[in-house]
Amino acid sequence: MALAIRRGAMRLLASAGLTGVPELPLASGRRADIVALDGRGEVWIVEIKSSLADFRADRKWPDYRLHCDRLFFAVAPDFPLAVLPEEVGIILADGFGAAIERQAPHHPMPGATRRALTLRYARAAAARMMALADPDGFREMML
Repeated sequence: MALAIRRGAMRLLASAGLTGVPELPLASGRRADIVALDGRGEVWIVEIKSSLADFRADRKWPDYRLHCDRLFFAVAPDFPLAVLPEEVGIILADGFGAAIERQAPHHPMPGATRRALTLRYARAAAARMMALADPDGFREMML
């Protein structure tokens, strides 16, 4: 379920002009499900919730706000939206696409945080591209 939601959310982000990196480690030690960047440098984090139990078990999501300008939950269309907090945007997604149900409030990050996160994002994306282009060479480089 989570992979289908991620696929739909990534398609939505791409159609809106954002590029997304899934499973991006953050400076806090947490790992965001999707970190997306638009052409102006605005950063969105999309936290995927595959079920109500997944949402209720998660107490770390407020920490993500420090690492983005907008924070969203991406959920399946049948998810009970009333339980999601007001201060987070909502994306309804399945394996084929997604739609923004509620826009996330804009909370601009400090400049130093934005720079550090953008660098982390760029390095992770480039490393993944290198690994795709030359898996053996990349593995050797990481040793």
